Amino acid sequence: MKLQNPMIIVNFKTYLESTGQNALQLAKQAEKAAKETGTCIVVVPQPTDLKTIAQSVEIPVFAQHIDPIKPGNSTGHILVESVKEAGAVGTLINHSERQLRLIDIDATIALCKQQGLTSCVCANNPSVSAAVAAMQPDITSVEPPELIGTGISVSKAKPEIVTDTVKLVHEVNPKMTILCGAGISAADDVAIALKLGTQGVLVASGIVKAKDPYSVLCAFGEATKQ
Repeated sequence: MKLQNPMIIVNFKTYLESTGQNALQLAKQAEKAAKETGTCIVVVPQPTDLKTIAQSVEIPVFAQHIDPIKPGNSTGHILVESVKEAGAVGTLINHSERQLRLIDIDATIALCKQQGLTSCVCANNPSVSAAVAAMQPDITSVEPPELIGTGISVSKAKPEIVTDTVKLVHEVNPKMTILCGAGISAADDVAIALKLGTQGVLVASGIVKAKDPYSVLCAFGEATKQ
């Protein structure tokens, strides 16, 4: 399935529920939900699981992070070429748990363009989102860090952050795909996010730690059609 809007991006983070064989099982559940609902669902596994998952599912797979480096002596870093060869079609950039300087965000977006990878840059508020938009990534996702992992969705708790982000980003780039994240855990969180002007959501624990991730993903997928 190709990238298309609306989309649901599922960040596996480093939860045990999304590590190793659990990651593969979760990715296959996401694939099944994507086919069932016709919704674009993207999975974002850990680097060590990336190749296995990319070879095992037909839905888009993103990396959690790449570093703004060139091939050579950068021990412990993640090379864009290796991520692409592993089968990723995109990457998250500047997640609140892996923040970068603006100069490095810009350099990483440029590397993605060179390698044909989709760049999804996270930002913590509307003004940063607008600054990010000026760098011309493919996607920007606004995520207030204080709501991440709380189960209190940004679309309900702070809708003005979402609407302000949509307004400011579209002033810079009217065609940019905008997502929102932080606390997304129920289908109506997704529906509200779309009504506020986004093209989807970035979610993690709401799916990864759910008792039945497949059912939740199906509900999310159906919510994108409301």
